[in-house]
Amino acid sequence: MSRTQGTSGKGKPSGRGQQNGNGKNTSRGGSASKGKSFARGNAPIRNVNPPSKKQPSNPDEIRLNKYVANSGMCSRREADVHIATGLVTVNGKVITEMGYKVKLDDEVRYDGARINPEKKAYVLLNKPKGFATTTSEGKGRTVMDLVANATSSRIKPIGRLGRNSKGLLLFTNDDVIAAKFTNSKNGVARLFQIELDKNLKLEDLKAIQAGFKVEGKLISVEEISYIDGEPKNQIGLKIKNIGNTLIRTIFDHFKYEIISLDCVAIGPLTKKDIPRGHWKHLTEQELNNLKML
Repeated sequence: MSRTQGTSGKGKPSGRGQQNGNGKNTSRGGSASKGKSFARGNAPIRNVNPPSKKQPSNPDEIRLNKYVANSGMCSRREADVHIATGLVTVNGKVITEMGYKVKLDDEVRYDGARINPEKKAYVLLNKPKGFATTTSEGKGRTVMDLVANATSSRIKPIGRLGRNSKGLLLFTNDDVIAAKFTNSKNGVARLFQIELDKNLKLEDLKAIQAGFKVEGKLISVEEISYIDGEPKNQIGLKIKNIGNTLIRTIFDHFKYEIISLDCVAIGPLTKKDIPRGHWKHLTEQELNNLKML
């Protein structure tokens, strides 16, 4: 029996294509509906939930008051007050709008000081050779590969070591600590152990210690010395510059080639208990020592 014939299972007409006593078609698509079709798939659309005027949320954005509060400066309610009074800027622009959203990589400042909503992290790496000091992709193996699992915070290296250089490299998302290294007046001294292609002459050592000019620019170091018990081509050099291009400039000027360069200390931080290629989080005491510099 076809679906258009007979009755339903309970003895009632199926209602499909049938007529009532007045001869009018009573099917769901019949004229009794005044010409309107309510067949499945043809029912009129009802706006049960009117479309919201709100834009879809972006997981990469965060409300400004939450950003400020997460930085540890104040509560979210207090952040609203500070925003309203113009104490907060985003990328150099004062923002007073409530509900304003920012991206995590925006530059947000509270009362002039840059803030960060992420947990502060301090990672010390003992870098091996063969890794570039960069946060850019497409540069082969980088130091970021070595500290990828250290923290969920977006840390960056302070300064750099050449791909073939090795030794200590500090990573952090704390701009206050990073600023200590880039402060031209104070800075943080780093100690390097350097192997040259030949013995360093005493007069050259003294000239480096005294300071000299290259293309009109004064080059100075904190300390330079031979390493006790080692050949005269093994040199200890302490310098506050955070790159290692200046070190190469020094020895190029005196006609020496650097065979190896190893950063063995950053301020009070040393390589103790950090095997090559490994990292560790700074202890509270180490961080306090660094902050006191």
